[in-house]
Amino acid sequence: MPGASFGGAASGSSSPRVGLPWTNATQPDISGISGSADDSGAEQEGERGRRGKRGRGQRESGPAKAVDPREAAREICLRQLAVRPRTRAELGAAMRKRGVEEEIAAEILDRYDEVGIIDDAAFARAWVNSRHHGRGLSRRALAGELRRKGVSSDEMGEALEELTPDMEEQTAKALVVRRLRTETRGTPEAIFRRLVGMLGRKGYPPGLAIRLVKEALAERDDAAEFADSIDADALADAAHDPDVQ
Repeated sequence: MPGASFGGAASGSSSPRVGLPWTNATQPDISGISGSADDSGAEQEGERGRRGKRGRGQRESGPAKAVDPREAAREICLRQLAVRPRTRAELGAAMRKRGVEEEIAAEILDRYDEVGIIDDAAFARAWVNSRHHGRGLSRRALAGELRRKGVSSDEMGEALEELTPDMEEQTAKALVVRRLRTETRGTPEAIFRRLVGMLGRKGYPPGLAIRLVKEALAERDDAAEFADSIDADALADAAHDPDVQ
C-alpha cells in the first residue's frame, strides 16, 4: 500500500526502524517453535504449485462466453430500478449511455411497459406527492422536474391536477412558519428577503411568496411595523418586470 509503513520505515528511508520487544542480546530461542525456515520454504513451494495449477486451469477454460446484448440491457435497467423507480426516458438514456442498440432498448422498454415495471403516469403521481409534501415544491418546480425526466405533458398534467392551488398555498405557508421559527438574527427586511427567496427557489410565484411572508411577519412584535410598510402588489409587479429595480 503506497505511503503505508508497517513495523518500520519504508525501503530506502533513513528513519530508524521500530524496535522489537526484545534486544539483540536477549532474542528468544525460536528453534523449537513449529513453522521454522524449512517449513516456510515448503509452504512457499506448495503455494507456487497451487498458483501454477490455477493458471493452467484458467488457460484451459478458454475465452469468456459472449454476453447476450438483451440480457445486458435488462441488467442495466434492473440496476437503475434498484435505486428508485424510473421513467421510460430515464431507462432509455441509461441504455444509450452504455451503447445498447436502439432496437434492443425499445424492445426491452416495450416489454417493461406491458408488465408494469415502468409506468410513467404512476411515477409522476408518486413524484408529485413525495416532492411536494417532503420538500414543499410548487407545481411549477414539480413540472420542471417531471419534464426533465421525460414524463409526457398529459401524464404530467394529470399528476399535477391532484395538487390544488389551496394545497399549494397551505404548503407554502407552512414552509414560512417553520422557517421563521429559526430566523432569530437579522433585521425584519433581511428576514423578509430570505423567506421570499426560499419560496422562490421552490417555485412559488412572487405575488404569493411576498403576501405569505408579509402576513407571517405581521404576527411578530419585532417585525409588525416593517410588515405594515410592505406594498405586496408593487413588489410583485417589480418582480415580474425586469426593468423595475
